[in-house]
Amino acid sequence: MKALTIHQPWATLVAIAAKRYETRSWRTDYRGPLAIHAGAREADWMLCQREPFRSALAGRTMTHGAIIAIATLADCLSVDSLFLELSNLERAFGDYSPRRYAWLLEDVTLLTTPIPTRGHQMLWDWDDSSIAL
Repeated sequence: MKALTIHQPWATLVAIAAKRYETRSWRTDYRGPLAIHAGAREADWMLCQREPFRSALAGRTMTHGAIIAIATLADCLSVDSLFLELSNLERAFGDYSPRRYAWLLEDVTLLTTPIPTRGHQMLWDWDDSSIAL
């Protein structure tokens, strides 16, 4: 299965379906199952105390260095074509600068037990045999 490492708190926002789009500077033609990996870097705690992050993350534990959710990468869109359709909340949770891409994540399933795994840059291959989909 393909996997994507996302830093906290954005990985948790994806995992709890508070964030539907993951923004990147690069596009992908890949569509299909995608493991969401929470990067090992500590979360920006100052950011987590500001709204709307604080409300969205209330009561949530932020795991690091593990697969925390499985999603379907449904589309990859230019943010230029998408920006006006986004809610203010979605805009707050992503980098929608010109010439970036928004990866639409659907059917997100939060794992009950995170799976410790080393992350990588870009899309990477993860052996998903340890979970039942």
